[in-house]
Amino acid sequence: MESGKKMIFNTNKWYNKAKRLEQLETHTRQTRTATFGFTAYAESDKIHRVNRHFNTIATRYDLMNTILSGGIHYAWKRRAVETLMIKPGKKILDVCGGTGDIACLSASRVGEKGVSIVYDINRKMMEQGKKKAMKGVTFVQGDAESISFPDNTFDAVSIGFGIRNVTHLETGFKEIFRVLKKGGTMCCLEFSKPDNPLFRSLYDWYSFRIMPVLGGLITGSKEAYTAFPETIRAFPLPEELCLILKKIGFKEINIKKLTNGIAVIHSAKK
Repeated sequence: MESGKKMIFNTNKWYNKAKRLEQLETHTRQTRTATFGFTAYAESDKIHRVNRHFNTIATRYDLMNTILSGGIHYAWKRRAVETLMIKPGKKILDVCGGTGDIACLSASRVGEKGVSIVYDINRKMMEQGKKKAMKGVTFVQGDAESISFPDNTFDAVSIGFGIRNVTHLETGFKEIFRVLKKGGTMCCLEFSKPDNPLFRSLYDWYSFRIMPVLGGLITGSKEAYTAFPETIRAFPLPEELCLILKKIGFKEINIKKLTNGIAVIHSAKK
C-alpha cells in the first residue's frame, strides 16, 4: 500500500542543471538529437514532431489553455505585453504566435497605423487564430529559427510559450535579436518551476495526473498533454535563460515571476 501511494504522488520530474543544459544548442548539435518532452528524437525530426503535436490539438488549443490555467493565462499575456512598452504606430512581431492572443493585445496598442504580426510554423494554429483575430493582426507562416523579415524591422518582439518547442533555442533568440531594431524591446513568456515546494508538488501532481486525462477527453490526445508538462520540466530555469539572452547581446534583462513562478517573463532590450 505504501509503495502504491509513492507511485501516485511521486510526480517530481524536474530536470537537474546538467539535464537542462542538454536542451541547449551545443548539446543538440553535438549529439544530433533533440528532445520533445522527455523523448529524444533525431535533431532534424523535432520540428516535425512539434508540428504534428499542434496539428492534433489546434482546434481545442485555446479552450484547453483556459481550462488548464483557470483563465489566468490571459493575465500572464497582458503582463508580458506591458513589458514591451508599445506605442501607437509601431511594428510588433509575435514569434511562435499560434492562435494570436498576444498579437491581438499588441494590435490594440499599436492602433490602425501600427503593425502586429503572428509568426508561426503551424498553419492549423493560425487558421484557428484568424477566426478570432481583431482587425490589424496579420498571420505569416514561418520557422522561428529563420525568421523571414530583414534585420532591424520591428520595434518589439514577443514570444509566448513557444521557445521551448524550438529545436535550437539560441538560434531562435538570435533571430529575434536580428529582426529587432536597436533600442527595441523583447519579451519571452514561458512556463517555469514554481518556487514554493508544497505548491510545486501540487502543480506536479496536477500536471501529470490531471492534465493528460483532460487533454485526452477534450482534444483526443492524451499524449500531447503528457509531452506538454514534460517540456516544462526540461526547460532552463529563469537565471539560466537570462545568461543565454545576455550572451546573445540583449541588455537590461529583467525577470518577472508570475503565480509563484509557474510562468516567467523575461524582458530585455537590444
